[in-house]
Amino acid sequence: MNKEELVQEVAKKANVTQKDAAEILGALIDTIEKSVAKGKKITLVGFGTFERRERAARTGRNPQTGKELKIPARKVPAFTAGKKFKTIVNGK
Repeated sequence: MNKEELVQEVAKKANVTQKDAAEILGALIDTIEKSVAKGKKITLVGFGTFERRERAARTGRNPQTGKELKIPARKVPAFTAGKKFKTIVNGK
């Protein structure tokens, strides 16, 4: 499912126009992105948690040459599914 299809489904379920659903979905995504970028954790009970995690610097290898290279430390977004979401995905 892509964003357009998601907007259509949300509009149907919420009984709003597709334009309104697109604005709401856009605002939700923007808020999650900006909050996680600032280091805030967002927990939607039953659905999951969005957070920023730190990856340590490490040494890797170029697969073509075998030469070692340094991979710098970085921050990455992470999502952990909630119990209810996991149960639904497992078909229970």
